[in-house]
Parts: sequence; C-alpha cells; structure tokens
Amino acid sequence: MPFQFSWEQRANSFGLDDRVAVLADANNRLEVWPALGFNAYHWQAAGLALLYRNPQFFAEQKPTRSGFPILFPFPNRIRDGRYMWEGKTYQLPLNDSTSKNAIHGFTPKRAWRVVDQGADAGAAWITGEFHGSKDAPETLALWPADYRLRVTYRLLDRVLRVEAEADNPDSKPLPFGLGYHPYFSLAPFGGQAAIVAVGAGKFWELIDTLPTGKLLDVDDLRDLRHGQFVAPLKLDDVLTDLYHFTYDQADGLGMLGVLQHPSGAHMLTVWAGDDFREVVAFIPPHREAICLEPYTCTTDAVNLSPRGVSAGLRVLQPGEHWHGVVEMHLATS
Repeated sequence: MPFQFSWEQRANSFGLDDRVAVLADANNRLEVWPALGFNAYHWQAAGLALLYRNPQFFAEQKPTRSGFPILFPFPNRIRDGRYMWEGKTYQLPLNDSTSKNAIHGFTPKRAWRVVDQGADAGAAWITGEFHGSKDAPETLALWPADYRLRVTYRLLDRVLRVEAEADNPDSKPLPFGLGYHPYFSLAPFGGQAAIVAVGAGKFWELIDTLPTGKLLDVDDLRDLRHGQFVAPLKLDDVLTDLYHFTYDQADGLGMLGVLQHPSGAHMLTVWAGDDFREVVAFIPPHREAICLEPYTCTTDAVNLSPRGVSAGLRVLQPGEHWHGVVEMHLATS
C-alpha cells in the first residue's frame, strides 16, 4: 500500500492529549506523540522495531528515556543551571538526575503544535512547531530571547529523515543548540553482540558529566572508529572531531555512526549535516538500547563559549533562520 497518514489514540496517565500520529505503508511505520515533546517513540522498518521505548512510556512522564527526544534550545546539561548572557545572569531549574544542573532544554516534556502533515506515494510526513512565547511562555525569563523550532519527520522506505528549522522571532540575539537523543534498540542488531562505530577522533573531558573545555584524543574505551562490540562498553561520552563521509551533497550529510548486527544482516547508519559536530554516545543502565545523539554543540556550550572554547553554540540574529538535517537508514541483506 502507498504511504498514509492517520491519527490513533493511546491512553496515558498524565491527562495529555492522547492522539498519536501514525505514518505508515506496508513495510514502514512511525508513531509520533505531539503532546509529549513531539517524540517519535516508535519506528519500524522491514519488520524491525528500531527505536527503544520504555515499557512505561504512557505511564511515566519521562520522554527523554525513550524514542527520539528533541532537545532545544540547549541539549544536555548547563552547569548549576546558571549562565550569563550579555551581562545578565540566568538561573534555570535544576532538573537533571542529580538535581544539580539544568538538562535538555524546554521542548521534551511539553506539547508541540502540528502545523503540517501528509503522505504521497513515496513518503509520509508530519511537522511540529514549538514557539517559546506561545508554547512555553514561562521559559522566556529563562532564556535570552524568544525561540521557535520546526521539526519534520519524513518517513520513507527504510529511512527516517528529520528536518529542523530554528528561527529567531525576537528583537534580541538568540543563542541555541539542538540535539536529538535517539534510543536505538539493540535487539534487532544482536543485543550485546551488536557492533557500534562512530567516526570521532576526540572526546570532551568530562568531570561529573560536564565538560572542562579540554579536548582529548579518543582512548581505547572511546575509540569507535573501527567498530566495537557493545558488550564491554560503558559509554556516556561527548565525541567530536568527526570524520564525515558525505553521501548527499545537497544537504551535506555525512555519516555519524553505524549500528550493525554481527552477521551483517542488518545495519543502521546515522547521517547528519556538518552543523551536527558532536555525537553523544550513551548506553543506558538497562542496556537494551544505545544512543548515538547528534548535537550541534557540546554540553554546557552557553558557559564554555564565553570562555573562548569552540563549543558549537550558535547565535541567530533577529529574523535569521537555521536549517539542519539528520537521516537514519536501515540496510538489510
């Protein structure tokens, strides 16, 4: 059957809008929950469930532990939840697991508005928008400028394409970083026998999960350039100095990472534009998934950049736009 777009209902314990968007054809399926961060919590292709979902996803309001969380206007942590911008000090809620830092921006737990949807013979898509002053006005005092992000999930045969456009609707400069936190299920790739590869030559030195500002050459524990089995790895690292093998000149997409079954039967490749300069490699404690997270900046970039560290923080002037693309491809033999 051709691609189709529809709405279904999933009961939840939070009292949120229970409508989920379903994008599908005979061999591919994507489910997106706009009311909880516009999270694409289920992606299936060629009979394989490629994204891990917490079994309590609709019972526990923890969207950054399942599916495809979107992290904006900052990914990962801000030290002590505090930063200074143009002479003003900002204090964010301390909402990481230690209650010492701010984490993952304003978008993952809030409702997004759907502004476009559709399907044709080759694809199905849905576009969500999150505009600070409309969708989270309480955050305007926490960030230097109003912000707006549009994300389109575009489902093709064995491909999930994620298109983002950020713009500055304010009269003041907008600092931002964008990150995605996909949980790739290990089961289709052999579980702990899966092979993971990331073409990164350096990593950010972390102390208590926060970068010191120092870059180090990857060591044996973090050198994924030639692939390693998942079983011995304990990853929670920000990798950078990426080698981009480019396949799409129009979008400048380069390969960020690979997840492969040891037999070679299934392989998932992650591609992104040059602006996604960091990859967070993370294996959660349950070890049912691995996260290869494309970031446009490193953790705590809003504090590192004023120190002269090239941390990837981007600044949009009033009326400026930024566009970025990530794709994930499944190959089977």
